[in-house]
Amino acid sequence: MMVFAQLLPIAAEEAENGEGGLEILLPATSELIAGIIAFAIVFFFVWRFAVPAINRALEQRQAAISGQIEDAEKAKAQAESLLADYKAQLADARNEANRIVEEARQDAEQVRADVIAKADEEATQIRSKAREDATAEKERALADARSQVGDISVDLAGRIVGESLDPQAHRELIDRYLADLERL
Repeated sequence: MMVFAQLLPIAAEEAENGEGGLEILLPATSELIAGIIAFAIVFFFVWRFAVPAINRALEQRQAAISGQIEDAEKAKAQAESLLADYKAQLADARNEANRIVEEARQDAEQVRADVIAKADEEATQIRSKAREDATAEKERALADARSQVGDISVDLAGRIVGESLDPQAHRELIDRYLADLERL
């Protein structure tokens, strides 16, 4: 604009001198027409060939980008689905682990209860056998004691009386005496 403003006073001066100042700014009419025709031809070829090629390239690029966006959305949906599946599998695995731990705990409690029951049963059997053994031992000891007491009594009585007593008769006497003592 500044150049144009500087040229105007010069053009006005030349116009006063008789030289056409407007001719300096405007090209010759033939050149102007040739320029317009050349521009129209170039514009026609650009509009006819270049613009459709550019539009096709833009449409292809837009389609490729849309396809990539769709693929990315599909991949995202697939990844979310896989993530949900993995989370579900992880939850199932945790539930299964908890179930296995609980089963193991229950099995351990059952084994513990079985061991305690078996130990109680064995203890009862041992006590019962010990009682039976003690009773049998007591009876055997009593029988031995009776026999020894009888033999000693017969021997002692024989010495006191000075004659030999019948051990069988004496044994019967001692058994009766011990039976009387047991009743008391």
